[in-house]
This record gives sequence, structure tokens and C-alpha cells, in this order.
Amino acid sequence: MSADVLTRPTPAPTPPARTPDKAPKALVTLCVLIGLVSHGWNMFRYPLYLTDEGIYMEQAWSVLKEGKLSPYTYFYDHAPMGWLALAGWVGVLPGGFSAFGNAINTGRVLMLIVHLASVFLMFEIVRRFTGSKPAAFLATFVFNLSPLGVYYQRQVLLDNLMMFWILLGIYLLARRDGRIVAAMGAGACFGLALVTKENALFLLPGCAYLLHRTVKEQSNRRFGLSFWYFAVLSPVVGYLLFAQIKNELFPEGFQFNPDNNQLKGHVSLLNTIWWQLHRNSNSSNGLSFTYLLQQSWLFKDKHLLIAGAAATVLVLIAGRRNKRLRTPMLGCGLMAVGYAFYLSRSALLDFYIAPMVPLFALNLGMFFGWLTRRTKPAGAAVLVACLLLPVVVMPGGFMVKYNAKGELEFSDAYRLPLTRLQEQQVAWIKQNVPRNARLIIDDDIWVSLHDSNPPYKNAHPHYKATSDPDVRDKVFHSSWENVDYVVMSNKMRDALQRGGETWIIEAIDQHGQTVWQATRGDVSLSIVKIGNTS
Repeated sequence: MSADVLTRPTPAPTPPARTPDKAPKALVTLCVLIGLVSHGWNMFRYPLYLTDEGIYMEQAWSVLKEGKLSPYTYFYDHAPMGWLALAGWVGVLPGGFSAFGNAINTGRVLMLIVHLASVFLMFEIVRRFTGSKPAAFLATFVFNLSPLGVYYQRQVLLDNLMMFWILLGIYLLARRDGRIVAAMGAGACFGLALVTKENALFLLPGCAYLLHRTVKEQSNRRFGLSFWYFAVLSPVVGYLLFAQIKNELFPEGFQFNPDNNQLKGHVSLLNTIWWQLHRNSNSSNGLSFTYLLQQSWLFKDKHLLIAGAAATVLVLIAGRRNKRLRTPMLGCGLMAVGYAFYLSRSALLDFYIAPMVPLFALNLGMFFGWLTRRTKPAGAAVLVACLLLPVVVMPGGFMVKYNAKGELEFSDAYRLPLTRLQEQQVAWIKQNVPRNARLIIDDDIWVSLHDSNPPYKNAHPHYKATSDPDVRDKVFHSSWENVDYVVMSNKMRDALQRGGETWIIEAIDQHGQTVWQATRGDVSLSIVKIGNTS
């Protein structure tokens, strides 16, 4: 054996791969507790119960009580994963739909649980991508206390469930463990988001980019990509197969009609998609982006919308110049841009803005993490405090405001008891209206009337009374003479006028007498008895 072989130095052992720091349990717990207080405090009283909350709870009721996806004709307006989740939640509760007082309250408790889980996911996503705990705290703090978020994330909305699946999928990618099962799980989450609410499709470019860049350097990248797309498509294909088995995938005679309410023959999934694509802000089914931005969203939370939009632009610019953070920054930026494109092009309802709250919060966290990448954690924490303290304590910010008398008070979300009016309305009906009466109602009280003993079997939503043949032609026959009461929710008259439901308006104006009314601020509810105006 030669001497140089004997004296050759032993190579140094390869250092183990660097693993991310353990999650700061105290800080995560604090973020979750902030979310518990901000979203749980007064959530049964504010905001007012929404029509769409009632729709999703009545569909969950139908799943549990009737074994159907809807108590009426299911016309594929949304994929059913959202209210199947609601049905699963209600099914395990001892009190069923009344476990927390009424059906919508019970659904709002699930929204609170979903929000708290989303807080943890967002904290971990930002922390793992940026390595910055102050950035993660900033993102979750905005997510927790944004008035726009508190308003919509308390409500029983498919958008909130959809964003939970999106965040869970991003979290699985952010762990970067290199396993096929992580990529497959992330794909399954995106697929479940799609069958919860279809507008998740506009987040696909950002999510797909994030996946491709995350697995690019892995030896199993081909398997990771293939299984991600397979997992995405599985629930979507299952939904399409469900429609095909029921012979409701294609419209009858392949005749597509952009006016879905006038469809001849059976309902159709593809025709409903066609109808959705042809909706615009000039239709009776939605409002424009500009109108809602000026009249609603900026009024609720201009701070998040302005800062979030700016952060998204800066994330896209800065992400191109930073190799380490390029993938997550561009991925989060593309998701926000994709959903903003959807908002700018579609006919909208007020709550469609809900997914922008977590998307903007993510981009704020990512940008702050990039901006303070060379700053010591203590300095970054002080900067976070300086940024957040003003919007928390200043009037018109996240928590407090001046009232009409010039006095400082908590924001409406934490003090107004608006839903008591709706509870009083239901109580009056149950005490004064016969159970066999024919009622036209809004969906917010549907489960309260149908889940009672005995139920109000002839209480139907106003839009079903004018569009669903089983209700319109068999119960009311489009005539005021077959209506006993019209139960008016807040701004229901505006919905009647936008929807062209003229015979119901005629019943109220020409043959109706108001027998109950309650008003608080700009919220007004009433009950109109039809056919006896003496």
C-alpha cells in the first residue's frame, strides 16, 4: 500500500439537511386566540343572516333529512362539497341544526373552526416560506382583524371553505418534505376546493406554478406532478360523472340557453356553466366590481384593500429578483391576481370578495418577510408593532370608531345585535301563523320554519316561487290568491325587483297588509298578510 494512500485525509461527513425551526407554539397560540376573539365575539348577532347562508344550510338540511342535494330542483348552481361538509358537521352534533340556537348559528360555529384552522395554516405558510416569524404574525393578524374578513368569514359561505382547502394545499407544499404523498395531498385539496366553489379555478395558475417550482429539483418530480394533477381531477371527474349518471350533464337536445331559468327539459351541469359564463354586471343576478368596490368593500376596509393590492404588485416585482423567495412570492402574487381578474370580469355578489382577504394577507406577509430578510427578528417585530398599532387603535380602523354623537365605541362587528330582528320575526310567525299557511320567504329563515315541529311545509323562497316549476306552478300558480303571507327580509324588495318577480310585488302592494314590522338603523324586516286589506 503506498504512503500517499495512507496519508490521504478522510472526507468530512456530509452535513444533514437543514430542517426548518420548530413552530413557535406560544406565538401560534396567540394568533389563534386573537382569531377566536375577533371572529367569535358577537358572531351570532352580527352580521345579519344572509340569504346565501340560509341556502347552504337548507341544502345541508336536505342532505340529512331527505337524502338529496337540495329540497328543490338541484340545477348545479354550485358543486355540493360545501354543504356536504356542513351536513357532516351538523350530523355529529347532539342538537342537530339547533345545537347553537338555529341553523345559521350552527353553521357559523363551523366557520369559526375553519377560520382558526386557516390561521394556523397561514402562519405556517408564511413562516416556512420566508423564515420570518414577525412576517407570519403580520399576515395572521391582518387575517384575524380585518373588518372585511370579520364580516364575511363569520358567515356560512362556500368561499370560506374553499379558501381553507387552498391554504391546506399550500401548506403541504410549504413543508417541502419531498414526498409524493405531500404533492398528492396538495392536489386533492385543490380538487376539493374546486368542488366546493368553482371560482377556485382562477387560483390554478398560482397553485400550479408553486407546485412546479417546488418539486422541480426533486428526483421524483414527474411522479409529484402527475399525482398532483390526478388528485386535482379526481373530485372534479366524480362530480361530472354524478351529473352524467343522472343524465344531467348535457342540456336536452344539446340546446344551450344562457337564460338558465328558461331552460326546457331537464337541468344540466354544462348549461349552468354556460349560464354562469354569460352573466354580467348588467344582469339581474349580480353587481359590477366598480359598484361594490365604491359602495361596499372600501367602506368596510380600505386599509386591507389598498395595502393588499400594493403588496401584491410589489411581491410580483420583488419575487423576480430574489432567487430564494421567487417561487412562493410569485405563486402567492399570481393567486391574488387570478382571483382579482375573476372579480373584475364577473357579475358579483357582495361576499365574493371574501377570498381576497386571505390572499392579500398572504401577500402582505410574504412582502414583509422579503423586506426584512436582513433585519434582526427583534427589529422586524418592532416594525410589525408600528404598522399594526395605528389601524387597531385609531378611529375608523380595525376595532373602534366614532358614533354619531362623536363618542368612541367598538366597531359594529363587536356590539350590534342585528340578528335578533330575524329571531323575533320567526318567533312571531310561529305564534301567529297557521302551520298550513302558504308563505313566501327568504332563505335565511327556511330551516327555522321547516325544521320545527310541526313544520311550515308551504314556506318557500321567493326566487323558487317564480322560477322553480314545482313551486311556481304547483303551489302558488303565479297568483297572489294562493299566497297567505310574504315574509320580507332586509332589502328583499330590491331582490324582487332585480329578479323581475312582479306578481309577488303586486301581491304586496295591491293585496297586502303589514301585520308585523321591526327596524334597526338601515335594517328593516316585515310580515305582510295577503288577501285581507280591510
